[in-house]
Amino acid sequence: MKCVFCEIAAGTIPAEIVWRGHGALAFLDHRPLFPGHILLIPDAHYQTLPDLPPELLTSFFGAVQLLENAVEAAMHSEGSFVAINNRVSQSVPHLHVHIVPRSKGDGLKGFFWPRHKYLSEEHFLETAEKIRLKLGHS
Repeated sequence: MKCVFCEIAAGTIPAEIVWRGHGALAFLDHRPLFPGHILLIPDAHYQTLPDLPPELLTSFFGAVQLLENAVEAAMHSEGSFVAINNRVSQSVPHLHVHIVPRSKGDGLKGFFWPRHKYLSEEHFLETAEKIRLKLGHS
């Protein structure tokens, strides 16, 4: 199965590339939330953030920071929204970071999904402990 983002990285599918370097590239999203919405992808195919090799994390997230600053400045925005979906809601199964310019009153309301409270304080604490155990911290 062909990956559209791999093809963009290879230059076989056209995209409006705004930055390339450090094994990654950024281009304008063809269905933007707002003008200036870009996607940053690694050149190589990694489906999700956990698949990205540790040696690429610093340069990849350095690019997120660089691009977030550039998008805010270029679009004269008051802030930004930076997001990654892993598998669920991931429209293309290739790691990509959304960098979206934001302004107060732009109509984007927080997150795109409903919030769910913890069932109890015990549920809250149990959830934290489950995560700590997976990290090897208890």
